[in-house]
Amino acid sequence: MGNVTSSVAAKFAFFPPDPPTYDVYREEGKLFFSGVTADKNMDVHLVETKGGNKVVATFWRHPFARFTILYSHGNAADLGQMQELFIELRAHLRVNIMSYDYSGYGASTGKPSEFNTYYDIDAVYNCLKSEYSIKPEDVILYGQSVGSGPTLHLASRLPRLRAVVLHSAILSGIRVLYPVKLTFWFDIFKNIDKIRHVSCPVLVIHGTNDDIVDWSHGKRLWELSKEKYDPLWVKGGGHCNLETYPEYIKHLRKFVNAMEKLSQSRQTKQNSAPNPAIAETKHNKCLRFTKG
Repeated sequence: MGNVTSSVAAKFAFFPPDPPTYDVYREEGKLFFSGVTADKNMDVHLVETKGGNKVVATFWRHPFARFTILYSHGNAADLGQMQELFIELRAHLRVNIMSYDYSGYGASTGKPSEFNTYYDIDAVYNCLKSEYSIKPEDVILYGQSVGSGPTLHLASRLPRLRAVVLHSAILSGIRVLYPVKLTFWFDIFKNIDKIRHVSCPVLVIHGTNDDIVDWSHGKRLWELSKEKYDPLWVKGGGHCNLETYPEYIKHLRKFVNAMEKLSQSRQTKQNSAPNPAIAETKHNKCLRFTKG
């Protein structure tokens, strides 16, 4: 069973750039990322996963960050190709960006597989907690394309998460190729099932002309979300170009602003809530395929 699942994953899901677009090297005990200078304010980590691999993670720090975005990229990119986007998102959204390369991508060791991506994101999230003391209510998980798989895997297990962004996301691996209605045991990234267990606000972004992952995937994921945020359907947008549309960053900024207001509102309610001990004393009552 496991071998069938792995073969489906290898055939449909993983296309790491070969050769990788960057190197990681150590100098005087510190890790560096090729081409990134110190003024970019980025930390490099090698994080060991439950699967025994070491994955590269990069933390792009904003001095006045409102949240931290944990970004899981698409299946045909590595971190070297994502730098400009992360710098733009950090500046426009006023957030930290934590991203990583899956096992077998970039300078990460091992081989890509569905379960390795789950181990990868778990290890990177634990790094966020241990290295930066970041709480789940200050984290926004962002999954692009295949990255929606590990994103929803983690989100479905974090009830106090601030929010989730699904960008050109998939319902499942098999559903990208065939419009099946049932989930087969050998399918991968069963997002259609995991989205039902995500309790935080979910923003879905999808291009109406996506010829890799049909728009219907995004619409169905939005329909299944418990806490729906206004989706962004990018008219004419494809699978790999949504960032080039002006409404992309505009809508993301609006979303992050809304999450900040929500966070402040909940904090105010917590601060104004009566002390349970006092109240009790007073009243004495007992969630590139083959083409890209």
